[in-house]
Amino acid sequence: MVHRKNGTFVLVISLLPIAATVCAQDVPGIVINHIPASSQIYIGSPGIAVLPNGDYIAKHDQFGPRSTEHGRAVTEVFGSSDRGLSWSRRAVVQDMYWASVFTHEGVLYLLGTSRNHGDVVIRRSTDGGRTWTEAKDKRSGLLIDGGKYHCAPVPVLLHNGRLWRAMEDAMGQGGWGRHFNAFMMSVPADADLLNADNWIVSNRIGRDPTWLDNTFGGWLEGNAVLTPDGRIVNILRVETKPDGGKAAVIQISADGKTAVFDPESGFIDFPGGAKKFTIRFDPASKLYWTLSNPVLPRHKDPNPGRVRNALALMSSKDLRHWTIRCILLYHPDIEKHGFQYVDWLFEGADIIAASRTAYGQGADAAHNQHDANYLTFHRFGDFRTLTMSDSAPGARPGEAAWQPPDAD
Repeated sequence: MVHRKNGTFVLVISLLPIAATVCAQDVPGIVINHIPASSQIYIGSPGIAVLPNGDYIAKHDQFGPRSTEHGRAVTEVFGSSDRGLSWSRRAVVQDMYWASVFTHEGVLYLLGTSRNHGDVVIRRSTDGGRTWTEAKDKRSGLLIDGGKYHCAPVPVLLHNGRLWRAMEDAMGQGGWGRHFNAFMMSVPADADLLNADNWIVSNRIGRDPTWLDNTFGGWLEGNAVLTPDGRIVNILRVETKPDGGKAAVIQISADGKTAVFDPESGFIDFPGGAKKFTIRFDPASKLYWTLSNPVLPRHKDPNPGRVRNALALMSSKDLRHWTIRCILLYHPDIEKHGFQYVDWLFEGADIIAASRTAYGQGADAAHNQHDANYLTFHRFGDFRTLTMSDSAPGARPGEAAWQPPDAD
């Protein structure tokens, strides 16, 4: 159950309870929040973090026709003190969008934009996500202003005394996808993260429409990742049709100032690469892991970026060759069901995750697979041992999801 909390400090906002009492027994995972599709406000940008005291933090923002995403964008923050079994709303944060939530030196941060294609901002909370600083100027979290910026809840990576975070601007030519220019931001780990002067920003790389045999539609939502040989790279979602299934790898210099892309070697096969994904390295298995949305054979579609009905656990030894290990979540409908933009963390033998989930039927249905009506929490136990035979019903080897579309 979500209870009311009164904001203090910089939050002068009434914190509303969950929009409706829902019968959520059929929704996979644990429902953190539900916003009915009829509101024309949808759940986006899920994120998850763990505080030093063991509390879980989850967040999402709001988008849609009746949201304030283009004005004073809203991010909702939730907390759990029982390892994800129950959740309560801790804050509603205005002027925060597309944010990563993460901890650094015991402090909680939100790093994203101020609104849809707004400024780059960072906010800090020292009380478990209940109150947040306000990004008013270059000393209080306004990192880059005067442009149009884009991102998603992607990793903030600690390496070699710096924090690294991928970002895009949306100031190129053309519409969605085509206008994204990718870059990397970094900051000394011992610096004040709210001081813009402490951050370094790389050069920005835009789209060349001739790449991928003239099918390259753009890149976005990059991951800062440390390669096996100790280099920082930016691994991005790639918009390409009709097949999808690609990611791009941009090389970042050790000082964080230079980004370089080689189209001959920089594109890799990546099931689900047409949708947002998060990559993390697991020291225990010495593998890279991700949760992605591959298009299973049954659901082949000319717009692979909108097929989000399967959530796959994947791994790689080298970041270039990826293997689907298990289909964790699956629904046979691709029109109004999706488990997408999943942010996740390792917790011992488990993965804990927050999903932007489109689910339901009839009056409880999502507007579509993209416009999610739930924020859900998931625990995937003993993930390193999972195999395809452990997949969700309907997506096990030989089952319907692996049959061609005309199998009926």
